[in-house]
Amino acid sequence: MLEIFSIGLGLIFGSFANVLVFRLPQKESVVFRPSYCPECQKSILWKDKIPLLSYLFLGGRCRFCKKKIALRYFLIEMLGGLFFWLAFLHTGWSPLLWFRIWPMLVLFLAIAFIDFEHRIIPDELNLIGWIIGMGTSWMVSGGWVSCLLGSVFGFGMFYLLAWAYFALRNQSGLGGGDIKFLGMLGAFLGSQGVLVTVVLSSLLGSAVGIVFACIQKEQHWTKTSLPFGPFLIFGALSYYFFGDSVWLKWMMPI
Repeated sequence: MLEIFSIGLGLIFGSFANVLVFRLPQKESVVFRPSYCPECQKSILWKDKIPLLSYLFLGGRCRFCKKKIALRYFLIEMLGGLFFWLAFLHTGWSPLLWFRIWPMLVLFLAIAFIDFEHRIIPDELNLIGWIIGMGTSWMVSGGWVSCLLGSVFGFGMFYLLAWAYFALRNQSGLGGGDIKFLGMLGAFLGSQGVLVTVVLSSLLGSAVGIVFACIQKEQHWTKTSLPFGPFLIFGALSYYFFGDSVWLKWMMPI
């Protein structure tokens, strides 16, 4: 029953993540206006807000104007249910799951899709994430000291790297939102978690960038631009779920 509850709650919060993804880049309130169709502007009926099922029953189209609903809505809800379930299996039923891990996963979902679509990571999400990470730091080993050091390391180290890259190349290599996001990740994962996250995300990002450049027939693949937020989230999730695995221990400081 707890597994079913976790999946159901994840689907609901996946639906909320969809609201964040759509509204934050447009500077709209995520609280006061009811859900609406972006095409015809009509409010969505309660029976059309059931995660996953409503999308399937409506055939992926608005009930009123029949315009297609982006597949992203279905995908985010599905990932919300999946992540909440996996987090329950990994962490167990505890205040840590409710107040730290599940909120972190909702933020990860919203940030990944906003950055992928708009190439930005909203400051609101970074700030809220940092507050949650530090506010629940007493629940994890090392407490607030470890989380604060991780946050300072994540933000400070990569701010200096971004500054050095700009000084050498006269162009940005890491966006300001990414740097703030690393500070937020440090509050959740600590210094070691940030380091592993950056290594994994850089390896995957480089591989994808090379493939993308080859497909686009770019002569200078180092100039290929991709949103880095989704890769950072891949690294962070890998550390959270598999940090104790042998295949990740090789990159962790002794």
